[in-house]
Amino acid sequence: MGEIVVMKPGCLAILLTCSLLTHGMTAEASPTPAPSMTANAVLGGGCFWCLDAAFEQLPGVLKVTSGFAGGKSADPTYEQVCTGRTGHAEVIRITYDPAKVSYGQLLDLFWKVHDPTTLNRQGADVGTQYRSIILTATPEEAAEAEASKKKAQALYVDPIVTEIAPLTAFYPAEAYHQDYYRNNKGRNPYCQVVIAPKLKKLGLKQ
Repeated sequence: MGEIVVMKPGCLAILLTCSLLTHGMTAEASPTPAPSMTANAVLGGGCFWCLDAAFEQLPGVLKVTSGFAGGKSADPTYEQVCTGRTGHAEVIRITYDPAKVSYGQLLDLFWKVHDPTTLNRQGADVGTQYRSIILTATPEEAAEAEASKKKAQALYVDPIVTEIAPLTAFYPAEAYHQDYYRNNKGRNPYCQVVIAPKLKKLGLKQ
């Protein structure tokens, strides 16, 4: 038979107290970090390669994802969107830190990086998939977008035709469209003929 150990009440109290203190110290020493606050904005202004190249350079922008939105077809491919029959526009989803850049500042760049007065067209890119569009997630975003559009009209002689609509879904484009300018500026003439001049005009890195 094993030896029975009898613990004095005083010793037991000391052990319980030490255990509680140790547990409390451990919990306090390893707090759960608060999640960082981010927000998204979805904008379309012609070819998404152009917008991606500009917005990824804006301080406070964490990530830019090229994709499709504004239509009714679920999970469309690039080839399907190019037909103009899906209703989708080429857009970018901007993930940003609101503490470093505001939604209004994103819109300020948006009005300058493309021509919002040409309906369903940006340069040689023609079709509803190239329309100027702001897709909003909240009534507050919609109101700010409308106010920004009204303010931006002073930059143009012709009326701004940018569509402002609620965002229902965003579909990321194929992998080869992501970071397109950065990955292809030395290989695709479109990058040098169309995108690089836009970046230069805005004072951004080419």
